[in-house]
Amino acid sequence: MEKLIINGEIIDLKANDHYRGSVSIKGNIIESISHQRKNEFNIINADDYFILPGFIDAHVHIMERGFKLEDRIETPLSLYFYNAIDNMRRTLNAGITTIRDAGMADFGVKLASQNGIIPAPRIQISVTPLSITGGHFDFHMKSGLDIELKYPGLPSGICDGPSEVRKKTREVLRAGADVIKIMATGGVMSVNDKPDDTQFTKKELKIIVEEAHFKGKKTMAHAHGLEGIKNCIKAGIDSIEHGTYIDKKTAAEMRDKGIYLVPTFFVTAELARKAKKSEIPGYTRKDAIEIAKVHRENIEAAYEEGVQLLMGTDSGVIDHGQNLKELSYLYDIGMEPAEILESATLKAAECIGWDDRIGSLDKGKLADILVVKENPLENIKSLADPDNILLVVKDGKILKNLLEIL
Repeated sequence: MEKLIINGEIIDLKANDHYRGSVSIKGNIIESISHQRKNEFNIINADDYFILPGFIDAHVHIMERGFKLEDRIETPLSLYFYNAIDNMRRTLNAGITTIRDAGMADFGVKLASQNGIIPAPRIQISVTPLSITGGHFDFHMKSGLDIELKYPGLPSGICDGPSEVRKKTREVLRAGADVIKIMATGGVMSVNDKPDDTQFTKKELKIIVEEAHFKGKKTMAHAHGLEGIKNCIKAGIDSIEHGTYIDKKTAAEMRDKGIYLVPTFFVTAELARKAKKSEIPGYTRKDAIEIAKVHRENIEAAYEEGVQLLMGTDSGVIDHGQNLKELSYLYDIGMEPAEILESATLKAAECIGWDDRIGSLDKGKLADILVVKENPLENIKSLADPDNILLVVKDGKILKNLLEIL
């Protein structure tokens, strides 16, 4: 099989530096990383540009566009899938080659990506989040109307009590879930609860984690409220999503237990901005504004306590294709550029259990590679503009290219 050589400035995240060299790809695998410039067949000329591993967004809803509950009444099921094709294209163009979908993408969506039917990031799916009755993912309205999206590949995630949560976890795993997503507290985009409402008992959470770990699968927990976060830590959850009301003591416990935190800064800021302009439904506005007031300060404190933060955007709640704006928020709380890049590559790969195949430019790993205009070690915020992402290679295939092939 022919080689593809990318010549340019290779970002070495371990050394916090870059050097002129080349990445050689054979098939879908990185064959070598060299400090030497190479001149072989199929060369992508990345002179004066910078080469990175593909980014990983640890919290995405690739099937969704705004999570407006009222849209479910009029939207045909098939339109969600057609919209997802465009959502995936936008995500790839932004430099994201792998996503962890936090709910609503089923096994067929994963297969479409895996089999190359559509241009798409590599996907881990949670299928559907687990929620208590009346919880954050219960789409029964107070009027009695049920607008939950259900079809054979997407089972309901509503469950209560030890026996139900065990069975429901097994059902979601049967549906093909790579990771189990749990709604451990209420949320912003909710009709029935508030963000700091505690959901699921400690016993229920432990059962869910136990069932997931029996199958060798990880768990991720949507958790805004402090009590919900504490319950998740006790239950052995692998990553906390959002973490809004976390305190220093709880953060220290997360650090000591190696639990990842996906703060989703961008969605928090964007929902607050939209709330102030009345651009989101009335039942979400107050919560969106209140969450934003405390989120950044608490996450900054968690970072200072040594919690490993990861990049996750909650895209789908907000527009797709803006994923790397999240990196600017991580920078603003004091993270160094090299640390931020790791949080969106190698550390994220460790969290989702795929660090043996993605997350760094190493021989033998899958060829997920980016070329960008500016040096992100000097200007991390430059990555927020998708036009600065000149080349996207996923699994050895060129999916976006603004460079010359010699």
